[in-house]
Amino acid sequence: MTIFPPDLFAGVVPFVHVAEALSFRRAAEQLGLSTAAVSTAVAALEERVGAKLLSRTSRAVALTPEGKAFLDRCREAVASVAAGRARLAGARDQPRGEVRITTSFILGPTLVRGLPALLGRHPELRVRLLFTDRVTGLLAEDVDVALRVGARAPSRLRSRVLLRPRWTTVATPGFVARHGAPASPAELSRLNCVRFVGPGGRPPPWWFAGADGRPAPLSPGGNLVVDQGERLLDAALAGVGVAQVLDFMAAAALRDGQLVELLPRHACAGPPIHAVATPERARAASVRAVIDYAAALFAALPR
Repeated sequence: MTIFPPDLFAGVVPFVHVAEALSFRRAAEQLGLSTAAVSTAVAALEERVGAKLLSRTSRAVALTPEGKAFLDRCREAVASVAAGRARLAGARDQPRGEVRITTSFILGPTLVRGLPALLGRHPELRVRLLFTDRVTGLLAEDVDVALRVGARAPSRLRSRVLLRPRWTTVATPGFVARHGAPASPAELSRLNCVRFVGPGGRPPPWWFAGADGRPAPLSPGGNLVVDQGERLLDAALAGVGVAQVLDFMAAAALRDGQLVELLPRHACAGPPIHAVATPERARAASVRAVIDYAAALFAALPR
């Protein structure tokens, strides 16, 4: 019988987080630990393996050649453990146990509203819902399903498109009465626009269909920037200015007359929303149940 040392995996998870983020501080935030605790765990791991895995300065963290080689092995080990966990879950016909889901803030209200139906259908299922607008590492952060807005997932992951929304530009009737409705996207330069800033730190452009039907970017100006997409809608409803959001976000307010759509003839497709999982976890009954539930929720959204 093979005897494994009791500290075989000690420090491996903190090391993988630091190596992926190239930051002790960000790794500590992801793990819910102090920076000092993560640093101590990595230092103890380096002592046990007898090699320096990370080079540290006051401003940067980088992998050493030994660290790069060790990281590849650690990823393989984490993937193997995750695959074993997924196979155990997939061996059961009924979804059960905890499913960790990460999702962007703008998708949260839709998911939460549907949870009673999901949990009522699968009473042995437990959901841990984690909100973030950054792209999470599924293996490194032990995530079962990620619901993402944006570019297609890497080919090594299983991805299912849940919704293909379009961009909708909105303002309150009162704001339009005071400032007038723009006749073209270029006229937004005279209006106050509420913009979103993501983890990259810079507001992305707004998108409109040009005369040829092709989407074209536009960078409007304004006196308010927010870092959560749903706050764009709140600001528009408060009359701060014009906002551009995905159509399902504004559907209820447009239906009730709280908002009006501007430049509808220039509206264009937005980023797809998709569910992402590793191939191993995508086979688990609990993960399949969550993805099917999400697909049904988004298919039923008013547009």
